[in-house]
Amino acid sequence: MLKRGDRLLVATHNRGKLEEIADLLAPFDVTVVGAGDLGLPEPEETETTFVGNARLKAHAAAKASGLVALADDSGLAVDALGGAPGVFTADWATTAKGRDFAVGMERVWRELEVAKAPEPRTAQFCCTLVLAAPDGQDLVFEGKSSGRLVWPGRGEQGHGFDPIFMPDGFTQTFGEMDRWEKNRLSHRADAFAKLVAACFP
Repeated sequence: MLKRGDRLLVATHNRGKLEEIADLLAPFDVTVVGAGDLGLPEPEETETTFVGNARLKAHAAAKASGLVALADDSGLAVDALGGAPGVFTADWATTAKGRDFAVGMERVWRELEVAKAPEPRTAQFCCTLVLAAPDGQDLVFEGKSSGRLVWPGRGEQGHGFDPIFMPDGFTQTFGEMDRWEKNRLSHRADAFAKLVAACFP
């Protein structure tokens, strides 16, 4: 479905995510273009699972563009909060003035305090990738990065909830890591390794 030298539409308007995906696919001579670059709208994410939302976005983009499209849905699943915020991770950062991830991180920590969650406060970043063709076929790849949450957040690298997430085996948060190191360890990298194994054997 995806091969070396192809042009791939990434169904996102998030520049940080687009750059991260372009970095991961650079060795395979894949040209990455974002949905925003083509003026495609972002469909409303109405599903309750990562795979459901990723499928919805990938198929909408593939159908609208005639290109193979890649979408991801990702989020933070906190064990002591029953897997929340999960698919609603971005919603927890939504304010009247748009997304503010400091607000989302504060909410996660506040709910852990209310729940009197014991340390270590374990969590996983989860990522589901869906690669969709214009004819309706798709492939699904799921990745995960496990770690624990720290407070206050540390670092200004990365994006989203990265400053409060410390991956297992490390003393730096994703927010403190060089993007290349984070890209090697992240939930998205895990899912991408599976995509690469399937598409570029």
